[in-house]
Amino acid sequence: MRILVTNDDGIYSPGLGVAEKIARSLSDDVWVVAPETEQSGASHSLTLTFPLRLRKISECSFSVTGTPTDCVMMAALHILKAQPPDLVLSGVNWGSNLAGDVTYSGTIAGAMEGCALGIPSIAMSQAADDNAREKIDWSPGEIHGPNLIRRLVDAGWPEDSLININFPSCSAAEVTGVEVTPQGQYDLQSTEIHERHDMRNRPYYWIGMRRRKTAPPQESDLGAVYANKIAVTPLHMNLTDVMALEKMRQTLEQK
Repeated sequence: MRILVTNDDGIYSPGLGVAEKIARSLSDDVWVVAPETEQSGASHSLTLTFPLRLRKISECSFSVTGTPTDCVMMAALHILKAQPPDLVLSGVNWGSNLAGDVTYSGTIAGAMEGCALGIPSIAMSQAADDNAREKIDWSPGEIHGPNLIRRLVDAGWPEDSLININFPSCSAAEVTGVEVTPQGQYDLQSTEIHERHDMRNRPYYWIGMRRRKTAPPQESDLGAVYANKIAVTPLHMNLTDVMALEKMRQTLEQK
């Protein structure tokens, strides 16, 4: 099995190393194609307005001056064109990708692009304290990831779906299980825009999301991770709201 590993945190992210270890527990044919710099929040964007640069780091490892989507495209349609990957692993992201995060996440986008290209794809994220990035415990993914990915690959899933995995913020020994769960919804989230000024007194801005800690509802990806479980959520590429579609048909297509 040929496995492509990508991420949105960049080629030198420790989480990418975790994903590569997971991949190598499944296959000897592992390729890494990741962004040259951090692309968090890039979502499913691709680069159209300037050329991409491809840097060869080792025989099977490359960086791309673009987004996770660019990386998967570059890997599947150029580097590995003669033999495309059989599986895409995107991550392991620093920080969770739960609930509404999935619409912003470059990690999810890496798996989404793999799915769009017809390749089974899995996104992986490690929940962590926002204020302790350098102290993150990667052990849940390192210890539990290989067997979980192996079980998913053996079981399979629909071609137009991708898998979103979130490891809880605890040690591997403290993980209480695996829960297959729907996408949740944040109830206490706010987007903040901070204005600052440079040395010439010109304004510039930082956009960020601040979340208050709260007990989330059970039977959601948020609830699973809160309970120290590994959350596994299948995500669909088709974003059509079927219920709304039928209601609109009744309203707008009446003769």
